[in-house]
Amino acid sequence: MTKVGILGSGAVAHALGRGFLKHGHEVMLSSRDLAKLSDWKEEGGAKAHVGSFEEAAKFGDMIVLAVQGGSATGVIEQIGPQHLEGKIVIDTTNPIDDMPPEDGVLRFFTRLDESLMEILQNRFPAIHFVKAFNTVGNAFMVNPSFKDGTPTMFICGNNESAKQQVTRILDLFGWETADMGRATAARAIEPLCMLWCIPGLTQNQWTHAFKLLKN
Repeated sequence: MTKVGILGSGAVAHALGRGFLKHGHEVMLSSRDLAKLSDWKEEGGAKAHVGSFEEAAKFGDMIVLAVQGGSATGVIEQIGPQHLEGKIVIDTTNPIDDMPPEDGVLRFFTRLDESLMEILQNRFPAIHFVKAFNTVGNAFMVNPSFKDGTPTMFICGNNESAKQQVTRILDLFGWETADMGRATAARAIEPLCMLWCIPGLTQNQWTHAFKLLKN
């Protein structure tokens, strides 16, 4: 059993929190307003906890970063990066700008030759970031069911052991994992969020995922 600290309290945090609880892990969700997590704690039972961002960072053997992309750096600075050093941080974030989408295409605040994950990894080099769960909606993050088979989760990160542990989580959660390499690959993985959102933003179609086919 792993203790999982989740930095965030939104839909992604709730979905992954329920997933970790479902598979026997102990979980702490975090928020600046703990009152809004009271229902989650009650529903989650004895293994469900709530706390501040700093408390979740200290609690977790593994961490999930599930805040808005623009807030990610500030949240880690706020809690103290020393509390995350040497830990695996599953980075679910995307660098979505505040500007409205154009023809269903989200706008990012990053450039083509950088990614939010690289910014985080360069800023906090002692943390083992692994990009995952950023290319699908929260409704399908845990044990998704698709008629065309098992969907693919694209991951990347600089630490091989961290990626192996995240892959084991993805196996539990019903995903096929495609390791795309080092953090640089997040430049390609993060924009998949744009592609995933286009059918939703233009046709209200949100029930899909990516699949990597191999010959």
